[in-house]
Amino acid sequence: MPHPTGPMSALLKTFLAIAIVTVVTIATTTEGTHAQVASPNDTARLLAGMLPPPDSPLSVLTRDRTWQEHANHFNSIFAKLKSQQLNRIQTWSRARLTSPSPVLFYMFSGPDFLYANAFFPNTSTYVMSGLEPVGPLPDMTKLSREARTRGYRNIEQSLRSIISYGFFKTIDMRYNLAATGVTGTLPIIYVFLARSGKTIRDVSLIRLDQNGTAQVDDGTGGDADGASSARGVKIDFGDEDGRPQTLYYFSTNVDNDGFKANGFARFCERLGIGDALVKSASYLMHREHFSDVRNFLLEHSRLILQDDSGVPITRFDQASWQLRPFGHYSGPIALFANRYQPKLSQLFKQRNVEPIDFAIGYSWHPKSSNLIVATRTDATTPDAVAGTKPGLISDEVHRNHDVTTRKKSTEAGAEAASRNAANRSKSERGSKSAARSRSGTRRMRLLAHRTAPPTFWFADW
Repeated sequence: MPHPTGPMSALLKTFLAIAIVTVVTIATTTEGTHAQVASPNDTARLLAGMLPPPDSPLSVLTRDRTWQEHANHFNSIFAKLKSQQLNRIQTWSRARLTSPSPVLFYMFSGPDFLYANAFFPNTSTYVMSGLEPVGPLPDMTKLSREARTRGYRNIEQSLRSIISYGFFKTIDMRYNLAATGVTGTLPIIYVFLARSGKTIRDVSLIRLDQNGTAQVDDGTGGDADGASSARGVKIDFGDEDGRPQTLYYFSTNVDNDGFKANGFARFCERLGIGDALVKSASYLMHREHFSDVRNFLLEHSRLILQDDSGVPITRFDQASWQLRPFGHYSGPIALFANRYQPKLSQLFKQRNVEPIDFAIGYSWHPKSSNLIVATRTDATTPDAVAGTKPGLISDEVHRNHDVTTRKKSTEAGAEAASRNAANRSKSERGSKSAARSRSGTRRMRLLAHRTAPPTFWFADW
């Protein structure tokens, strides 16, 4: 077939040039769209089934039917969870936890920011831990439609137990979090932050050296501590009034082989005195192999809020703690039948105990759930509550913060020594009290709740 010549040839060349320009323009535009980096907050909203801003590179993904189904599902289950659980917890917390510390230690938490925020919404620094890895920073723009769909479904599966029963099933969560391109605990934390009305400002992957110093984690693990150090994430965010808050989540083992060896204990110590939350913790602190983390909470908490799976009731020294029970205690579920606590049963039976209208712990019903508010009664100065300003991520997270903490610790120790000298003429309360006095400068005597509701112990404890 002869090639066209003359006017026909010129016309074909013109059409061909237009087609090439069009293709190049589309490719350039597409490349520019994918080159835009979605903010962590936009990613969190997308994963949580909430619309990102219209100018976000993720907004186009909300047109997908699978995302819309995901959003409708989350809107339904979170509305139910909020009305039946979270709103009631927040009402209870405002009335009962009136003087929260700036720092909250939530060991054995996994990615459960949801309940940490419900009980302690005004905390400045949340410290959470679990065995599940953080995972990479999710980038939804790099995933195929099929991969995004699997990611949405696996997040829904991962949240099924905590939405239904208030705690994660570790085995199920490990499988679900590893079975998709959206991996690790970070997507779950993103969802809970977004659904709690938080705005994420910055996210950094970090790791700890053996001294508890947090450093940026580039994934290489090139230092001597890389193999054993705790790895985690630091998330800076704000609530609805713009107040800055920080969340640390570390993937780490907190038994006696790991809590101190991986730098996590030192990191927590640098934050000073705080509050603690323990729930659905598999009664691990009933075992001696978890005595280090148990002792840390007893020595570095001014208030411990827990169910019966937390610190055993017999570990609270009567001279230093006051306990107030809420709800109902009838013993652990069958899986943990050997963790029944007779003293705890007596505490709940001693007098009328105030009920709770929400479920918590393994006995997932308001009429069978229990909470204990343990409040320290040791006196101290307000400065003893130290180390609450979150550090900046550079080479070290807490460089300036550590100087302040050490200074406050020294001042608190000097004041404690002065008080001990003035009170040496007073009778000792016994060997446990004497040992506690000797370690007072290390633990920084804690400020008692002057306005706390009446608490009680057994007379023959």
